[in-house]
Amino acid sequence: MTQQSAAATPMSKEMQDCVRACMSCHGVCEETMSACLQKGGQAQMQIMRALMDCSEMTRMCADMMMRRSPLAGEMCAMCARACDLCAEACMSMPDDDQMMRCAESCRRCAESCRAMAGATM
Repeated sequence: MTQQSAAATPMSKEMQDCVRACMSCHGVCEETMSACLQKGGQAQMQIMRALMDCSEMTRMCADMMMRRSPLAGEMCAMCARACDLCAEACMSMPDDDQMMRCAESCRRCAESCRAMAGATM
């Protein structure tokens, strides 16, 4: 299948779901970064790095799937890893509701991305 005909093919439901999970996770990570910055010194650099990595990876992963990049499968695998690391970092603050929402969003996105990484794009 040529790149042009791949772009004309409608996305599968699984791919659409993965794009939605990525975009949702991207938004939650951005909101969580903002909340961390407002709290000041409590936000550990490890958590901020994980949030930034996850935010960028999820946005890029969604973009690559939407344009049917031949690298999308590999990107999904990397995105799942970034989401796992971010969820783990957020879990280090279990009393923070925003962190727990972010961890849950990251877990959902990681699961969806892992499934897409193993699928034929």
